[in-house]
Amino acid sequence: MTKRVGLYGLLSVAAVGALFPIVWLLIGSLQTSDELYRGKHLLPAKPQWSNYLTAWTDGDLGTYLPNSVIYTVSAVAGILVVSSMAGYALARIDFRGKAAVTFGLLAVMIIPAPASFIAQYKLMISLGMTNSRLGYVLILISAGIPISSLIMRGFFANLPKDLEEAAALDGSSSLNTFARVILPLARPGLIAVAVIQGLSVWNEYLLALVLFDDDTLMPIQRGLTNFVSAETPVQNILLAATAISVLPVVVFYVFAQRQVVQGISSGALK
Repeated sequence: MTKRVGLYGLLSVAAVGALFPIVWLLIGSLQTSDELYRGKHLLPAKPQWSNYLTAWTDGDLGTYLPNSVIYTVSAVAGILVVSSMAGYALARIDFRGKAAVTFGLLAVMIIPAPASFIAQYKLMISLGMTNSRLGYVLILISAGIPISSLIMRGFFANLPKDLEEAAALDGSSSLNTFARVILPLARPGLIAVAVIQGLSVWNEYLLALVLFDDDTLMPIQRGLTNFVSAETPVQNILLAATAISVLPVVVFYVFAQRQVVQGISSGALK
């Protein structure tokens, strides 16, 4: 009993520590600049809901937010399609060079993303896609495939082979078995990959700076930079813009968190 109370107490402290930045973000986004800088009051004397309207209009979030949604949905969809098939092949199909492919995926993950920007930019130039949504999404997909394929490989490896054998006896093709039998059982793993890669794609900004010349193609992080200035800092508006930018991710994670835990604990990272 004492151990359980101690464990729950420790977890409660960890939860409070994790939630504190979010609470501080929301409180600061509703304060005036004077309240935020002086720090005399924990809660705003009068919530400044207009901060959110200012952040939306002055940060041009109406342009950048849809861009981030398009990039994230497109990239995650592509990653799920490719990594699910690659993970299934690595888990179920014996082919020559399988170990080398797995090692290659691990090796690619070690390379820092900025280190490959020059090569990616030169490739986009040769393809004429330096200022293209499609080119940006394709790079995001390629960056997410290695870790996602290994996650799905671990998940598929834990599924019983009896299901595939029974489907084969019923005359089902390999592709039909994969689509109708295996993928539905892999739902927790797919959602785990979607959340992990969704967060990664949503927060990506450096590659966009390298690839895009057209400001209207930039992701939502570009809107946040409108409120970062050494001369006239507007931290309360920046906090409101940040709250708007993280809201879609938080909502998605709240609905998918159970599936994420199940997908990882089912062997996704083994």
